[in-house]
Amino acid sequence: MGLIDGSKIANDIKKELSNEISLLKKTHNIIPGLATILIGDDPGSKVYVRLKQKACQEIGIYSEKIVFPNNVTEEKIFSSIKKLNENDKIHGILVQLPLPNHLDQLRIMEKIKPEKDVDGFNPVNAGKLANRDESGFIPCTPKGILYLLEQILPSLEGKNITIINHSTVIGRPLAMLLLNRNATVTICHIKTDNLKKYTQNADIIITAAGVPNLIKIDMVKDGVIIIDAGFSRVEGKIVGDADFENLKEKSSHITPPTGGVGPMTIAMLLENTVLAAKKNF
Repeated sequence: MGLIDGSKIANDIKKELSNEISLLKKTHNIIPGLATILIGDDPGSKVYVRLKQKACQEIGIYSEKIVFPNNVTEEKIFSSIKKLNENDKIHGILVQLPLPNHLDQLRIMEKIKPEKDVDGFNPVNAGKLANRDESGFIPCTPKGILYLLEQILPSLEGKNITIINHSTVIGRPLAMLLLNRNATVTICHIKTDNLKKYTQNADIIITAAGVPNLIKIDMVKDGVIIIDAGFSRVEGKIVGDADFENLKEKSSHITPPTGGVGPMTIAMLLENTVLAAKKNF
């Protein structure tokens, strides 16, 4: 079993980005800037935003946080995004998900300039990816997962890959990235009947269902690679979608419940912010 240490890989990326930021400041007098919009009081969202701001501080990215109450109107969010779009100090804009039910995610993402859409959710960037064009911003979790896989395998061509998530945040953009590399991709989700049918012959399983221990030892073949982006709390303990303790010996590579995909998501957000800043010259 090879443990995929996402924390170490992410730290290596952050060191490289820190050097890039120092060079940007020295040669172009540019400090990459990221603005995060947090809506409501979701505990998980607060934690993620805090981690993102801490990571920015560690490598020299300027960061701002705009906080709105749960009952904020779309018009107020649009107004805030407009100001950030026009602010030259801000190169990347992120609206923390999930949003309160009364807000339209697509309408909000449409308001972010594509060149500042470091989460990759604006329809322009999503449309580029759907057309095999990866020159726009790629959503951070799929980008991080792809990075991990490319550290393990020289090529994904011909690999049978099962994704358990069909959201626009992870599953769909990830499928497009993998198809661009000629993998054979199957998309499942928590409503899929007989999930084992789709996982038992997969070379790679990528899961982000948020169902504790969904993937069990009898559902996978020997030597499978498992990327677990699921997150749940069970009796105060963080648990992934994969039954880690039983699967770690059967898999060739596997991410742990913590320190796997999460740090990579943040590292890719930082990378996208630096890329956005570099597009200014």
